[in-house]
Amino acid sequence: MPAIKNFGLRILFSAFLLPAFFSCDKKKPEQNLTDKNSSEITFISVSNIGGKLGHYRIIKVTKDSITAEKGITARKTHKKWNSAISAQTWKQLVSSVHVKDLDRIKSSPSMQSIDGLDETFQIRTPKKSHLYVNSYVDTIHYPQFQHLKDHLNQLLPQEYQ
Repeated sequence: MPAIKNFGLRILFSAFLLPAFFSCDKKKPEQNLTDKNSSEITFISVSNIGGKLGHYRIIKVTKDSITAEKGITARKTHKKWNSAISAQTWKQLVSSVHVKDLDRIKSSPSMQSIDGLDETFQIRTPKKSHLYVNSYVDTIHYPQFQHLKDHLNQLLPQEYQ
C-alpha cells in the first residue's frame, strides 16, 4: 500500500519536496589561494643519490619537522634521524629560496649512469612542485640552493652532513 494515497499529493511531494531535500547540501568552503599563500613553500627535499655502491642521503623538511636518511645500498646500511623545528627556523630556511625564480632554474642531465652522484632539490608550493637535478650548472640561481644546503647542514647532526 503506497504511503501517499492521493495522486495529487504524490505530484506535490515529488515536485516540491524532493528538490528541496537534494538542494540542502552543505556548501563546500572555497579554496581561495592568495598570491601570498600560493607562493609559500610547504616542503623542501634535498637528496644526493648514486655512485658505484649506491650511496644516498635524503633530507626532507616541512614547516614543523626535518628528516634525514643516509645509507649505502650495496652494504645494506641505513640510518634515519628526525627532529622537530621551530617556525622561526623554517622561516630562515625558506628565506634563502626565491619562489619567483623557481620556474627559471635549469636542471642538467643525470650523472648516475656513469657512476656519478645526482643532487636533487624538490620544492613544493600549494600551486606547483619544482624538481631540479644537478642544478649546480645554473650558476645564476644555484647560490640560493647552496645557501639552503649550508643552512640544512647546520640543522643536521654531524653524521648526516
